[in-house]
Amino acid sequence: MTSPSTPGRRVVVLTGASSGIGLATARELAARGHALVLAARREAQLTALARELDPGGGRVIAVPADVADDSSRRALIEAARAHFGQIDVLINNAGVTVEQGWWWDDPDPLRVIRINLEAPIELVRLVLPEMRSRGSGHIVNIGSVAGRAATNGMYSASKFGIRGFSHGLRRELLGSGVDVSLIAPGFVRSEMTARARLPMPGPEVVARAVADVLERPRREVTVPGIYRAVALLDAVLPGLADRIVKRVVIARRYGSR
Repeated sequence: MTSPSTPGRRVVVLTGASSGIGLATARELAARGHALVLAARREAQLTALARELDPGGGRVIAVPADVADDSSRRALIEAARAHFGQIDVLINNAGVTVEQGWWWDDPDPLRVIRINLEAPIELVRLVLPEMRSRGSGHIVNIGSVAGRAATNGMYSASKFGIRGFSHGLRRELLGSGVDVSLIAPGFVRSEMTARARLPMPGPEVVARAVADVLERPRREVTVPGIYRAVALLDAVLPGLADRIVKRVVIARRYGSR
């Protein structure tokens, strides 16, 4: 068992670490000195990333895992504890959407709910007892602006859900020493948004927000900041938001209407 000894270093379990926001977040957290347990399904990419970040293998480990599978989730948490002794931070980043076409034409659209909402809840259940008994810890859930301004029925359902779960959990844990934060990205470059013909920053902007919130806990961070205006517009002028979504997001995302 390896124990991180540097003051301020925390043991972070990061799901969906092999690409996109997860990959950028792994690099950012490693640069800030945290110990990492990287989880994703793609073993080759995950192992290569762990070697890149920590060739010695003492501070960063790769644990191939399918967060949709209960036994795989449990094995991930057990591996983290076996190597580092404890888990200080859980970052629920793994996520999917219906990549092509409309969700109702997909053979298994509910996988979006299983991975984006059910898996984070179950992972929280696995780490929360030790955090509460220790009186410290941090849960960071990666949501989406789509959890406030809906554009896709199934994906938005999962992200509205994770937003509600995050805020409710934060209040349930007030005074416990366990923080809960929600990071809500807008469109950023990733495999998930590869088909979206929209102007987008890189995932590094989200990675920095995640790393910053570990140092200065906040309940919710929208990134890039311009998307706060998008969420406000949806709440105040939903009819105008409808027209924008139809002409910009739907047309460019699906190439129709």
